[in-house]
Amino acid sequence: MELTHINEAGKIQMVDVSGKAIVKRSAVAQATIRLQSETIVLLRQGLLKKGDALACARLAAIMAAKRTSELIPLCHQLSLELVTVDFEVGDDRIVIRTSAQCTGKTGAEMEALTSASVAALTVYDMCKAIDKEMIIGDIRLLGKKKEALA
Repeated sequence: MELTHINEAGKIQMVDVSGKAIVKRSAVAQATIRLQSETIVLLRQGLLKKGDALACARLAAIMAAKRTSELIPLCHQLSLELVTVDFEVGDDRIVIRTSAQCTGKTGAEMEALTSASVAALTVYDMCKAIDKEMIIGDIRLLGKKKEALA
């Protein structure tokens, strides 16, 4: 297997995407945060002292996707055209699904993954005063695709 971020001399490098075609690219990622059921109740009722955790997490997720290249070394800067964030609130967990879309030579899986991760971290931050048992996990890429431009 060839590692694209390592050159022949074993040195880290940015991948050259100059020869790639410009296409529509999209990716979907997921993260899960487990919380105590009492915390979920307070979140659903809007009674968290810091405010609306999901609204804050949605904004943080979008902002994080837009700044992924500043957070992940060697990640290309993208001009994102769409970032979506959805929450599935269960009795003891929140499943966060994010998507990122762009038209370019590379992207958008790192943006979707970063977005989902930061959304989970934001929920954690919003709830940490009342829930010391939270667990963030299951951060993964659900899929990516590229489509030729019309």
